[in-house]
Amino acid sequence: MVENSEIRKVYSELQKQLFYLIPEKWDRIYLYASVEEKMKGLETGELFFYYFPKGILKKNPVNVYEVPNKFNLNEEEYIKLVEKLYQEVKKIRKIFKKQNHRLWSSITVRIEGLRFEIEYSYENLKDTQYSNQERHIVWKYQNLKLPDEYFTSKEMKLIRKYINETIYFKPDMETYAEAIYKNPVKKIVAYNRERKEPEFVQETELQKMEKQAKTKFEEQHYTYKVKGKRKLRALHEREKETKPKTYIEQIEEQRDSVRSQILNHL
Repeated sequence: MVENSEIRKVYSELQKQLFYLIPEKWDRIYLYASVEEKMKGLETGELFFYYFPKGILKKNPVNVYEVPNKFNLNEEEYIKLVEKLYQEVKKIRKIFKKQNHRLWSSITVRIEGLRFEIEYSYENLKDTQYSNQERHIVWKYQNLKLPDEYFTSKEMKLIRKYINETIYFKPDMETYAEAIYKNPVKKIVAYNRERKEPEFVQETELQKMEKQAKTKFEEQHYTYKVKGKRKLRALHEREKETKPKTYIEQIEEQRDSVRSQILNHL
């Protein structure tokens, strides 16, 4: 296995890009990538990874390709970053090739706590009876440690078949592990969002004083307004009491008094 400063530098860059692609706090990360050589040196393959969000409650793993929709991100820009991550995987294979080491067909990266582990598989993917999708299901079962209930009955049948066929021989693999000395902190994603959150700007002392003065003025203005209405209402009531009655009002008042007396005698 290749173990030198050159490949460790690629490991470090691979970790950084993984952390950068996750826009929330996480607990564990699992990545799978394959590289196959085609005609004229063309390299193709697949990459996917899952992470478990950090939290007290037990949560389901998040697939990398669900992230743009889940966090309302620009999908096109996000996929470009995933492709950049895949280029780091290819760099690892180039180092193996340059140092004449046996070339692997796929890798599995596990980041748990402060431990980084990369597992190299030398399985012949061209001659396998399992499709990419079927290998994906088996890989999820073996690495994500999900309960059987997470999978459909058809998927569990496939998983049991694979386990029964591979139980008597050890897969052709090599593993490298190292410690992550600094616990990675979530970074702010620098790619475009479809919906930007408002930025928080720290208020200056002058802005605080202006805000306080405005609030105080509005409170006083409201008080004066209420007091003014009360004064007008009281003045109107006093005017009604002191205002001399007209001749017609006096006649009406006498008529009401006489009508009241007649009704009382009935």
